[in-house]
Amino acid sequence: MGSREIGICGIGAVTGYGWGREPFWEGLASGKPAAVLTGGYGLHRDESAWVARVPDGGDPADGPSRFSRAMRAAAREAIADAGERGWAPGGRVGLLHAVVLGEVDLWREFYLTRETDLKPREYLALMPSTPMSTLMQEYGFHGPAMNVSAMCASGNAGLLTAKAWLDAGIVDDVVFVATDLSATPENVLHFARLGVAVVDDEPLEVCRPFQEGSRGFPAGEASVAFVLSRNATSPYAFTLGGAMSHDAHHVTSVDPGLDQVRGCFQDALANAKVPASAVRFLNAHGPGTAQCDRAEAAMLEEFFPPETGIYSVKPLVGHCQGAASAVELAVAALGYDRGCLPAPPAVAAGHPQLLSGHTPVGGGLTVKSSLGMGGHNSVVVLAPPA
Repeated sequence: MGSREIGICGIGAVTGYGWGREPFWEGLASGKPAAVLTGGYGLHRDESAWVARVPDGGDPADGPSRFSRAMRAAAREAIADAGERGWAPGGRVGLLHAVVLGEVDLWREFYLTRETDLKPREYLALMPSTPMSTLMQEYGFHGPAMNVSAMCASGNAGLLTAKAWLDAGIVDDVVFVATDLSATPENVLHFARLGVAVVDDEPLEVCRPFQEGSRGFPAGEASVAFVLSRNATSPYAFTLGGAMSHDAHHVTSVDPGLDQVRGCFQDALANAKVPASAVRFLNAHGPGTAQCDRAEAAMLEEFFPPETGIYSVKPLVGHCQGAASAVELAVAALGYDRGCLPAPPAVAAGHPQLLSGHTPVGGGLTVKSSLGMGGHNSVVVLAPPA
């Protein structure tokens, strides 16, 4: 079987827009950022910050925290969606969970207030295996289950790992989830100190990928899930291939020579067996930082034709860290299904190939790039279902 037969046949989402795939899409389509002004931030917790946090919600039976509830809600929605679109699980369904900073809320509570009186069962909720185990139990899945972590590139890394499992015949289907609910005051403060997170003004004012005046990104949270299978009868998109590499250069900065980024794009196209001329959209990492804008704009100009449009949804959903590229993959897949891409509105002079606002999707391939902090490079190639 060929790579083209690996379909994304179910999608679930929990984001700053709310719990569910439809609130996610409707929020994007509105063109309004998910971030709201939220108190309790800053060094002394007496400041407000623009943050796209996942609101309270979900099923209390899924766990004591937003993290476990969001992970299982997104996965459950993706599985139900896939079933409604004609998917039937095979005998070996695997689970991949992309995680960077996992159960942040419960660990904070553990260290700050409850270290001595936490019950053993409550302590197990802190373990990264617990939400995975409970999900596998719920559905009776018996394939492999493991975590994937590649910083901001974890979503791409998880999707490519799922594809590798399917290509190797290790599994019949994969449920892939990426979860990051780490926009705590501590984490946001330190990303701001690094000079990349900007939470003191409205997102469209500060986050302008590939436009003049961009200062960085707003913080975001999300859990996004996909069902991947060769048995997809009505897929959102096909995963054709991709590549991953590492700069081996710096703990935060992109290697200015861009050799590994360039090689990753080349390898991804070769792995997917497609020409760059067939790529219609570059769904960029696009955090609105100068070095990432420069790197991805250079790849756009070097590899792809002038009609290839570039966009980033981070001004709308925020930078969801370990779930970032999964959120952005979901936008591309849903865009194929719904015939348009809800790109953020351009607010300043920018790259001539930058998309602005709702853009019709008339076919063509999508390249999804993600440049994770620490040197993680990843590129995924998606195709429309027909």
